[in-house]
Amino acid sequence: MKPRVAIVDYEMGNVFSLKNALEYCGALALVTRKPDELRRATHLVLPGDGAFRTGMENLKRFGLIPILEEEVLKKKRPFLGICIGMQLLAQEGTEDGIWEGLGWVKGKIVKLKGHSLRLPHVGWDDITYKENCYLFSGIPQQADFYFIHSFCFVCKERQDVIASCRYGQNFAAAIEKQNIFGTQFHPEKSQTYGLKLLKNFISC
Repeated sequence: MKPRVAIVDYEMGNVFSLKNALEYCGALALVTRKPDELRRATHLVLPGDGAFRTGMENLKRFGLIPILEEEVLKKKRPFLGICIGMQLLAQEGTEDGIWEGLGWVKGKIVKLKGHSLRLPHVGWDDITYKENCYLFSGIPQQADFYFIHSFCFVCKERQDVIASCRYGQNFAAAIEKQNIFGTQFHPEKSQTYGLKLLKNFISC
């Protein structure tokens, strides 16, 4: 039976490349914000491009936080946050003020210290991941993934960071806490290795 993946529709970015990638990986993918469809999903994905504040405002405006907490925190549904979708898992964001996040993973979102490097960090970059991480099963170390961001996740608990990248500083490229996963990069734009990561996610 194919996994049913609900891509949370909260008006943050173009989600159709993600939908196509998930379907290529063998999932039934649906872009939705309807509670009954979110409850029927076997996996949940929170995508996103844009600002932390807007992302949280949209989740609240569409009444999505209670249903996501029910499915992810209580029922332990496998969850993947991508880019801003990962950052919203933090306790707070610091872009244009201090904004409360979902708080599912301890830590905060801060601006990258690019030093002499341009921001945002855009393009392909290699990552290093911890051994025995299911999300990166079958993916070589130093594999390249596609990034576009100016802020990064500083986790309070080091074990939550399962992959890192360097761009002026080391930053969290991927996180994991029980059934909750997050990638700062866009797997749907990362070709072979990105598709492999999505296949790993929908298989968990």
